[in-house]
Amino acid sequence: MDHEREAVWITGGGTGIGRAIAREYASRGAAVAVSGRRVDKLEDAVDDIDERGGRGLAVQCDVTEEEQVEESVEEVVDAFGGLDVSVANAGMAVSGPICDLDAQEWRRQLDVNVVGVAMTARHSVPHLRETDGRLGLMGSVAGTVTLPGEGAYAASKYAVRAMGQTLSLELEGTGVSCTTIQPGFVESDIVKRDNEDEVHDEWEDRRPEMLTWPVERAAKVIVRAMDRRKREYTFTAHGRVASFFGRHAPWLVHKAVKWFG
Repeated sequence: MDHEREAVWITGGGTGIGRAIAREYASRGAAVAVSGRRVDKLEDAVDDIDERGGRGLAVQCDVTEEEQVEESVEEVVDAFGGLDVSVANAGMAVSGPICDLDAQEWRRQLDVNVVGVAMTARHSVPHLRETDGRLGLMGSVAGTVTLPGEGAYAASKYAVRAMGQTLSLELEGTGVSCTTIQPGFVESDIVKRDNEDEVHDEWEDRRPEMLTWPVERAAKVIVRAMDRRKREYTFTAHGRVASFFGRHAPWLVHKAVKWFG
C-alpha cells in the first residue's frame, strides 16, 4: 500500500513497538507523529523518522489525561492536514498476584491500557472518518490467555480486545476500520518497567529468546494487518497457538500452567 501523503499518529511512539511502527510507516513515505511522556525519546524517534524519508513530529502526551489526548490529535491534524492512521499503542504492565495488588496499582494499569486506548480512539475517529482511515489498538496474546502474576495486565488486554470488537461493529459502514493487534513475545522495554512504570535497564528479559520477535519484524506485520483492515491480528506463531487454546480449551491451558509453571 502507498503511504505517501498519509498522516500517522502513534501513542507510545518513543520506544519499543511504537517506535518501530513509526519507522516502518516513515520508510513508506508517511508523515508520522509520535506521542509519549518522555520528550527525549520522542525526539530520538523523530530523528529515526526523518532519516527514513518521512516527516516526523514529536507531541508530548500522557494518555491518561483526556485533555492532552484531544490536544495532541488536534496538533497532529494541524501539522499534517489530516489523519489517516491512528495507533493506540501506549501501555504498561503491572505485575504481581491479584491479591497483592492495591487499588492504586489497578487504577494505574487500567488508566493507561484501557482508558488511554479508549480516549485515543474517541478523539481520533472523528478525523479518521474524513479520510476513511485506519485505527489500531495494541492488545496482546494476554488478551486471550494469562499466567499467574499477570492478572492486572491480562485484564487490561482482555478489555482492549472487547473494545476492538465493539468498535468494529460501531464503525461499520463509516469507512473507518479498527484492527486489534495481539502480539506474542516482542522485544520491548515493558519487561524492564516496574509497577510505577519506572524503567530498570539492569533488569533481565527472561522471556525465551528464540520465541521473541525483533521489533522491526513485528512492525512490518502490524502495518500490513492494518493496511488490510483486519479486525484482529495475532502473531507470533507461539502467540497464535496460545491464543487458540486460550479461546477454545482454557482448561488445557490451566493444566499446562499447573504442570509446567
